[in-house]
Amino acid sequence: MQAWRVHENGEPGEVMQLDETDRPEPGPGQVLLKVRATGLNFPDALLCRGQYQVRPPLPFTPGVEICAETEDGRRVIATPALPHGGLAEYAVADEAALLPAPEALDDAEAAALHIGYQTGWFGLHRRAGLREGETLLVHAAAGGVGSAAVQLGKAAGATVIGVVGGPDKAAVARGIGCDVVVDRHAEDVVAAVKEATGGRGADVIYDPVGGVAYQQSAKLVAFEGRILVVGFAGGTVPAPALNHALIKNYSIVGLHWGLYNLKDPAAVLRCHETLTELAAKGLVKPYVSERVAFDAAADAVQRISEGTTTGRLVVLPEGVRA
Repeated sequence: MQAWRVHENGEPGEVMQLDETDRPEPGPGQVLLKVRATGLNFPDALLCRGQYQVRPPLPFTPGVEICAETEDGRRVIATPALPHGGLAEYAVADEAALLPAPEALDDAEAAALHIGYQTGWFGLHRRAGLREGETLLVHAAAGGVGSAAVQLGKAAGATVIGVVGGPDKAAVARGIGCDVVVDRHAEDVVAAVKEATGGRGADVIYDPVGGVAYQQSAKLVAFEGRILVVGFAGGTVPAPALNHALIKNYSIVGLHWGLYNLKDPAAVLRCHETLTELAAKGLVKPYVSERVAFDAAADAVQRISEGTTTGRLVVLPEGVRA
């Protein structure tokens, strides 16, 4: 079969290599899956660089979420078991963690529903306790993780403010439902959000960026607000001033979604059932901005690493346009 593999760590566009290799052999409790679509994520770039919290042995295949077909014909969503990731014709995954693909979504959309939306749902509901009528601020709102949070925030009845970088991303953020959009390239984010909220700030702030975005969040969080730390796509891990959190009376809440797979897998299934219901009602639908040909996967991962993309990029096997 064909598979994209990384033989040495570095930039995705330089180290991802298209190889002819054997199909992976499932281990105990695992199943072989025929890949129908692979959702690309920022962690794929980190894996290539050797900067992710998981470092699979070399060579490995990136691709951490897929829509796939089991040997008995079931259409499923899965997180492949590295080093046999989803950027290949076949992948392996833990059988107990397979989730049924929602009928309301095509293969590309189903592949993009998993990690970003699970992260958003657990973050907003389990960790930050977002309530109807509250104001949610989403950094990088036009990206894959941010766009999921925007849709989930709207589905929960929140007013959503999206922060983006540039007019094209601003148009995307408006299109996916943001009530207010702030272009950080053209506006003072703190001043614009304070104006939009009458000086009160946001009840929940969803931050997958870190760095300057976190500094802005600390200035914009409302009384009894919650800053949700999701990731550090900006490349800088902030050092929060805890005295500031005390004085302003807000919470800094961390989210590592992968831990739920280990410590509470039943909650992951319940979340997926909720997401499937929301998809059936049309309340969430992954914004797939590009359906990428298999042989262009390395370039797509590189562009995600550089922050130039919007929504979700999904790689499809040769000859498939799901």
